[in-house]
Amino acid sequence: MAPGGSALKEVLESNSTGMDYEVKTAKVEVNNSKPTKPGGAGIGKYGIHSNNGVYELLECPVCTNLMYPPIHQCPNGHTLCSNCKVRVQNTCPTCRYELGNIRCLALEKVAESLEVPCRNQNLGCHDIFPYYSKLKHEQHCRFRPYTCPYAGSECSVTGDIPTLVVHLKDDHKVDMHDGCTFNHRYVKSNPHEVENATWMLTVFNCFGRQFCLHFEAFQLGMAPVYMAFLRFMGDENEAKKFSYSLEVGAHGRKLIWQGIPRSIRDSHRKVRDSQDGLIITRNLALYFSGGDRQELKLRVTGRIWKEE
Repeated sequence: MAPGGSALKEVLESNSTGMDYEVKTAKVEVNNSKPTKPGGAGIGKYGIHSNNGVYELLECPVCTNLMYPPIHQCPNGHTLCSNCKVRVQNTCPTCRYELGNIRCLALEKVAESLEVPCRNQNLGCHDIFPYYSKLKHEQHCRFRPYTCPYAGSECSVTGDIPTLVVHLKDDHKVDMHDGCTFNHRYVKSNPHEVENATWMLTVFNCFGRQFCLHFEAFQLGMAPVYMAFLRFMGDENEAKKFSYSLEVGAHGRKLIWQGIPRSIRDSHRKVRDSQDGLIITRNLALYFSGGDRQELKLRVTGRIWKEE
């Protein structure tokens, strides 16, 4: 749906200052055993045995995330992470003493000796990492959750690909089509009034994978344009195994785009701003639409294929 609430019609012709913080309290039992390998019983929030006292000591009592240097402590020995130290206005959330600038160097040193599994263990990552390497790995882990690719609104839902496919269908009511070829007709009355608009996302199931077809209007510099592009629901390396083409034309003239679909790891806006897709100026789009140029009627065809 376009900004401002006006519906855009798409016709498918295809087969296709004071704040209270809750402090988590837990009985601490020192246990020097290492976490068991992924898949074992008793796996907690971080893929670690939840009854292991060492890891409970490393859990911030405010945000419950694992703590990384600098780890702060109050005069009574209560610890918390550096982010939450700012949030609680330098007051210990457990005993209400002023925190000051005391580092818990002993706990930081203990953390160096630990090995922990990736937080994406339940999504398929079964590697074990030194405690201080875990965070860096998780930022680039190929099993990390994907962000919802829906472009009509800012959606904060994340998950693996099967979860997002169900989410797109059930929550965003996105059209799902089977097949590797498509023929879309985009229609909009009063196209001169549309400066920034996004048409409904369409998802294609092809080669057992999912591809998102985007179409929108925006300003490229001073020129109003329309753009169509494809994103792949998977990571960058998998996306490179596929290619796609888009075609639009009429009255003996034709524009053709061929490229590699971008992974949904790249945001919709990033792909659009990089101009990685079929771009049609408004004048040409209206020429292709025919008639009195008062209504947009663009037919975009395309296909997806797998590179050998």
